[in-house]
Amino acid sequence: MLSFIYYLTKPIQTPQVLYIQKGSINQIIAQMQAKNYDVSRVDSLLLRFIGLPQSGWVNMGTTYNTKADFLYKLTRAKAALQSITLIPGETSYIFLRQLALNLKLDSKKLEREYVRQSPVEEGAFVPDTYKMPIGITERELIHLLLKVSHKKMQVLSLKIFGTYNQKKWFQYVAIASIIQKESANREEMPIVSSVIYNRIRKGMKLQMDGSLNYGKYSHIKITPYRIRHDKSLFNTYLHKGIPPVAVCNVSFYAIKAAIFPAKTKYLYFMKNHHGVHNFSCNYSTHLHNIRDATK
Repeated sequence: MLSFIYYLTKPIQTPQVLYIQKGSINQIIAQMQAKNYDVSRVDSLLLRFIGLPQSGWVNMGTTYNTKADFLYKLTRAKAALQSITLIPGETSYIFLRQLALNLKLDSKKLEREYVRQSPVEEGAFVPDTYKMPIGITERELIHLLLKVSHKKMQVLSLKIFGTYNQKKWFQYVAIASIIQKESANREEMPIVSSVIYNRIRKGMKLQMDGSLNYGKYSHIKITPYRIRHDKSLFNTYLHKGIPPVAVCNVSFYAIKAAIFPAKTKYLYFMKNHHGVHNFSCNYSTHLHNIRDATK
């Protein structure tokens, strides 16, 4: 009897919140054993009396619980979830700070985990609304977001190409990020994409302001001073071609536009008074559009 009481009061270490996949009690115990949690067949038997563990995120409250508390919380303590939205065109720099603020996490730790786990410097997240458990660690959060995003990208790539080549995919993401920053709406995206490809084919620099809205500059208005003094590889006024990495995280509409550009001869575009762009094939028409937009 004393040994059983000791077993129930023995401390077990876990994250503050942990994720339980759907399954039988034996399957759930096997999942936790695979993650090196101190559980055994005895716990499986006890859970048959206490109840079936919940699936999803479970709030452990602290990182140390007695075995009795641990088993009880598996069946009762649902974790609180916080909705976090990543909008298309937002940079990871801004998004990570949003995550840190809303989930009360360390932004520097999130940055380090992103650098450590992400396959690319930018563009690895899929814009969406995510429900994240309060109490999740920085490492687990980045792992989860990248895993979900990678799966979505892989599914779309398989649908379009029949295969998934990570290097090729993120080259399209880089193009899509310029399209995302420059387009006024979804309908414009294939047209903006055509301008990008047309200018590259003619050996022209892209000269697109959106490329300079990278990182912490995501919402900063681009000025002539920035254009002259920003020496980064994102400056398409200074360097030819697409920046080597994406400018931001992109929607699948932008990726599809990067893969399937419209067939046009357009080389220029200028935002008009209605908030959309006028596209043109020659510079004289473009200058006329600029004059109209600035009246």
